[in-house]
Amino acid sequence: MDNQGAVIVRVEPGSIADEMGIEAGDRVLSINGAPLEDLIDYRFQVAGEYIELEILKPHGEEWLLEIEKAYDETLGLDFAQSTFDGINRCHNKCIFCFVDQMPPGMRNTLYVKDDDYRMSVLHGNFITGTNLTQEKVDRIIRFHLSPLYFSVHTTNPSLRVKMLNNNKAGEVLKYLRDMAAAGIDIHTQIVLCPGINDGTELDRTIGDLADLYPQIQSIAVVPVGLTNYRTQLAALQSFDAEAAGMVIQQVTKWQQEFHKKYQNTLVYLADEFYLLAGKPIPDRSHYGEFAQIENGVGLVRLFIDSFQEEASGLPQQVQPPRKITLATGVSGAKVLVDPVSRLNQVDGVDINLLEVANQHFGHRVTVAGLLTGKDLLRALEGIDLGNVLILPSVMLKAGENIFLDGMTVSELEQSLGVEIRIVDAQDGKQLVKEVLR
Repeated sequence: MDNQGAVIVRVEPGSIADEMGIEAGDRVLSINGAPLEDLIDYRFQVAGEYIELEILKPHGEEWLLEIEKAYDETLGLDFAQSTFDGINRCHNKCIFCFVDQMPPGMRNTLYVKDDDYRMSVLHGNFITGTNLTQEKVDRIIRFHLSPLYFSVHTTNPSLRVKMLNNNKAGEVLKYLRDMAAAGIDIHTQIVLCPGINDGTELDRTIGDLADLYPQIQSIAVVPVGLTNYRTQLAALQSFDAEAAGMVIQQVTKWQQEFHKKYQNTLVYLADEFYLLAGKPIPDRSHYGEFAQIENGVGLVRLFIDSFQEEASGLPQQVQPPRKITLATGVSGAKVLVDPVSRLNQVDGVDINLLEVANQHFGHRVTVAGLLTGKDLLRALEGIDLGNVLILPSVMLKAGENIFLDGMTVSELEQSLGVEIRIVDAQDGKQLVKEVLR
């Protein structure tokens, strides 16, 4: 571990830390004499009513502070990173890894492959578990770090070794069972590759994971994503409409069984399967608590329901008239056809829905979240975009107005000469409000 401690980036005004003279730039070396590996250690150590806090000031002075506080009262500190000793990197060479298919010129952080259980419990990152050790599993169980997000892909040990290109890949399934037995809740995902882990292998994986219910709280099945940058990588196929329909049929049988057995859907398909096959998106009750929304599971249903709720009160006319362009990916355009048609029935509203092909990653990538600023510029330049251009939030880095290729929203605005507004991709109400604003 880095013995220089955890770097503080913010001190909450009026907090205990603020009153003690702790400042941004200081480092926490230890609490109660124990060094800190990560935010998990920090939260555990500061939970008590009395703590000893060792601080290193930027000029080298060390402070030892004795603090009495209410149980579970926070100190008011934010840190530069969630893991203070670095991040455990991924040592797999998965045949479907999207990072290995990334073109050059993207944001630097997009090329980082982490496989750290701490990032899973703290931020919902999926891990494969191939760098887990018994010591780490024991820590997960001891601190009851839950829920975890686990990339399973297959429960066939030999096939998992092949898919992850890691000899440890088959062994770690034992850890999955151990953690479930200890009461650790786990959300899982299966990246489905045609001809490899589908068909009978998919049935085996779903059945094995369901045996660990209720600790296995959800199973997301998502289609493999393939770009044009697969030089010297395994030959894989993408799903077409027919193959997607077969997966829906297969998984639906499992869902029906789980509803009878557990009153829970348990295994969910990514929205992309339904869009690709031209099948209706399941209703809201199908998705429970939408546990895998970040995996593209149920996002479309949330959007449709919230749009319909807001659209029930649409006016007959708006003044002044407005001309709007709504740009999205190939998959997103399928979802937006009906909402745009409904909005265009309002007198004074003229929305042009533009389907933007992904030139950067390739035509097989159809989701809006993987469109780059250059994709949008290439597709929209020279077009009359009207008063405003509306884009879905999934195109941008979370909390920042920046596209995958580093272009900012303001740079795209300047290049296109139009105001850009961002709407939450799962909030249809927000789309209506932006159109009528």
